[in-house]
Amino acid sequence: MSAFVSLFLSSLDTYSERRFDLHIPIFKLKEKIELITGIPVGNQQLAIYNDDADLQPTKVLDDDQRSLGFYTPTDFQILKVVDTNPSTTLTGQLTDLTGVEKFELSDEQYALRQDSVLAYKQRQKVGRFSEKTQSTPAPVVTPDIPIGSRCEVESTEPGLHKRGTVRFVGTTEFVSAGGVWVGIEYDEPMGRNDGSVDGKRYFTCAPKFGVFVRPDKVRVGDYPVEDPFEEEEM
Repeated sequence: MSAFVSLFLSSLDTYSERRFDLHIPIFKLKEKIELITGIPVGNQQLAIYNDDADLQPTKVLDDDQRSLGFYTPTDFQILKVVDTNPSTTLTGQLTDLTGVEKFELSDEQYALRQDSVLAYKQRQKVGRFSEKTQSTPAPVVTPDIPIGSRCEVESTEPGLHKRGTVRFVGTTEFVSAGGVWVGIEYDEPMGRNDGSVDGKRYFTCAPKFGVFVRPDKVRVGDYPVEDPFEEEEM
C-alpha cells in the first residue's frame, strides 16, 4: 500500500494537486498548507470532499494529533482549507472588502464626467461606440489528435503519469474564451467529470475518469495502460 496520497488542495485563493505522506500528523500538515495558501495554522479548518460540488465533507480533520492516514483519504479527493479568521491574514485582507469604504456615482453623474473611461471611449469611438463593421470570425483550427488514440497528459507531479484515451476534440460551451479542448478518458479515476460539463455531454465515461485539457498538454503515442502493482512484484 502506498504511503502517499494525491489530493487536490483547495482554498479561497489556491487550487493545486499535491502529494502528502499518510503518516504526517495533522498539525504538521497544517504547517505545510500554510506555506502554500498563506493561511496560518491556527486559522485552518480542514475537511475532505469527494467533489467540488459536494456540500458536506466525507471527513473533518479535527484532531491535530492524528495522522492524515487516520482519516483514510483516497487519491484525487479534495482537501478544502477554510480560513476561520480571514481578517487576520494577508490573503484574507486582500479578499475581504467589508471594511472598504466605497465611492459611488449614479449613472447620470458618471455620464457627465469628461475624465472617465466612458468619455474616452465615446471620443475615440472604442468598443460599443465604434463604427460597426462586418467581421469574419477566425476559423477554428483542429489539432492532429485522432479520436481513440492513446495519450499522456502533462502533469506537474514528478513521476505521475496521467494516461488515457482521446474521446473528444473540438470546441465546447463551458469556456467563454473558446478554442479547442481535448476530452480524455483516464485509465484511472484521476479526472474531474464523466465526459459532461454543466449538463452538456461531450463523451461518455465513468465518473472521475473524464477531463478536458488544452491540446498543448496532450502527447499522443504508444502509451500502454500501466499496472499499478508492477513495481511491487519481485
